[in-house]
Amino acid sequence: MAIRDIVKDGEPILRKKCREVDVFDAKLAKLLDDMKDTLDKADGVGLAAPQVGILKRVVIVEFEDFFLEMVNPVIIEQSGSQIGQEACLSVPNRSCDVERPNRLVVNYQTRKGNKKQIVVEDFIARIFCHEIDHLDGILYYDKEYKK
Repeated sequence: MAIRDIVKDGEPILRKKCREVDVFDAKLAKLLDDMKDTLDKADGVGLAAPQVGILKRVVIVEFEDFFLEMVNPVIIEQSGSQIGQEACLSVPNRSCDVERPNRLVVNYQTRKGNKKQIVVEDFIARIFCHEIDHLDGILYYDKEYKK
C-alpha cells in the first residue's frame, strides 16, 4: 500500500468523466488500498479515483465508524434536501455551501465485482454526492448554493 499524490484544482483530469470499471483484479484492489492510505493521511472523509490521477469510477468514504469502497456507484434515488459547507482535498483553502439530497439509494460494486445497494442519509449522503460528482468531472463549488 502507498500514499498517492492528491491532484489539485486546475489539473484537467478533475474535469473529465471516468470510465466504468470492468476488471476486478489485484490492480483495482491496490488502487482501493492506496486510496484508503491516502485518505487516512490527508484526514479527509472521501476520495475519488480522479483525485489520485485515475479516471475510473471508484470512490471511498470514511466518516467516524463508517467506511465503504464503491466501484461504479450510481445514485438511483434521492430525496429531501440539506444545505451545508463543503470543502475538498483537491481544492485547498476554499469552501462553500452546497445543496444536496438528504437521502440516497446507491447501487455499486465491491472490489470483487459483487453488486450491492446502500441507503444513506444526512452527512454521509452529502459525502457520497460530493465524491460521485468527481467521477463526472464536477467539483463541489460548481454547485455553490446562492442564498
